[in-house]
Amino acid sequence: MRAGRGPEPLASIPASRPTIQGRGIPVSQEVTAEPVLLTEDIGPVRRLTMNRPKALNALSGELIGALSRALDAAAADPSVRVVILKGAGRAFCAGYDLNEDAGAEKKDSVGWHEELKHSTDEMMKFFDFSKPVIAQVHSYCLAGGCDLMMICDLTVCSEDARFGEPEIRFGSGVVTMVMPWVLGVRKAKELLFTGEDRIDAAEALRIGLVNKVVPTEELEGATLALAEEIAKNDPFAVSMQKKAINKAWEAAGFREAIDANVAIDTMIEVADLPEREEFRAITLAQGLKKAIEWRDARFRESR
Repeated sequence: MRAGRGPEPLASIPASRPTIQGRGIPVSQEVTAEPVLLTEDIGPVRRLTMNRPKALNALSGELIGALSRALDAAAADPSVRVVILKGAGRAFCAGYDLNEDAGAEKKDSVGWHEELKHSTDEMMKFFDFSKPVIAQVHSYCLAGGCDLMMICDLTVCSEDARFGEPEIRFGSGVVTMVMPWVLGVRKAKELLFTGEDRIDAAEALRIGLVNKVVPTEELEGATLALAEEIAKNDPFAVSMQKKAINKAWEAAGFREAIDANVAIDTMIEVADLPEREEFRAITLAQGLKKAIEWRDARFRESR
């Protein structure tokens, strides 16, 4: 990581094999016997580390399944009062893998709806989890990774963190539409209509996307300190406070809106928009690096 300069350009990252197509950014192929999720207990705090560093912790089916099982285990363990979620290596999470999207067989509306509903249901497990979850974010936190961060209860990030939902820039949609609920409709429309993917840590704090920004070298300690402060309180009371706060969103129609987005996103994916087709064509002919360069060129050249 380049101190004080933010994360390295995404276009420099080679391609990878995805599990869920059409989401996030291309990442490097990762063949490893290591578990995709690491678990560590620090007193009453359980730290989960997404462990696909060569793939910038892209959300594969294996990793999503491991996260789901880890939440179940933490929920059943009375010694666990707070969970921290972080990413190994150079980033928190760069989104869902998308390398195979270019050559994959096209799905019909039923197939897309099933896939998107599954992805959303897995994200919502963090919302329904009875204990607080703190996202510890450094470097890239994009697309599905940004959804994951926002569905957590709190976020502490380092000064080099970069956030965004760039899906619209290649003719795709947001999987789990959490952003309007976190930021409000006006700001969410601005960021989602433009596909802005360079929201820095200071701006993220200003608009309420994160709770705290700290120097990179202090990130782990600051996140743990917040978790330990929460863990001092009665776990039942904390759990009920989370439930009460979540009920405010639910009373306003949060779950209905999340479900509606699955149907709307299905329409986007089935449409096979020109941007998506061009992205696929460039990927097949020249590789994902060139496709990402093509996608970003329209937005970078004016800055």
